[in-house]
Amino acid sequence: MANHAITVTVNGVKERVDVPSNMTLLEMLRQRLALTGAKNGCGAGECGACTVLLDGEPVNACMVLAAEVDGAAVVTVEGLAQDGQLSAVQQAFVEEGGVQCGFCTPGMLISAHALLQRNPRPTEDEIREALVGNLCRCTGYTRIVRAVQKAAQGGVE
Repeated sequence: MANHAITVTVNGVKERVDVPSNMTLLEMLRQRLALTGAKNGCGAGECGACTVLLDGEPVNACMVLAAEVDGAAVVTVEGLAQDGQLSAVQQAFVEEGGVQCGFCTPGMLISAHALLQRNPRPTEDEIREALVGNLCRCTGYTRIVRAVQKAAQGGVE
């Protein structure tokens, strides 16, 4: 199996990583960079637990090969907080009880963050549409939607 030397900016830090051809972005983040926020749920791009931002767009990291992100910018849930302070959407999830078991939370946060970046005042329907690729078995989504609405009240992420 061939290895590829890639350079990728992850959470604002330029990283040089050697990856095999078949390694996914999710595996690279978790195994090579010790960024374990993105979760390995379904491994088929269906659950959203592994969602990260790739050049500003939410993607399922389990469906992207690490070699494909050479030169790209990736933001994981660990990159949302700045200087030890939770982002507005992270804080809103805490305050609104949008977290239960926490497995889906990283993907939900990344998807919500991306939504608020492109639409700082989304409607409830727009929030639900933005989160459609993220499955949660615990919350019923109501508190998650309320958390995104609360974050939106504070302005752009």
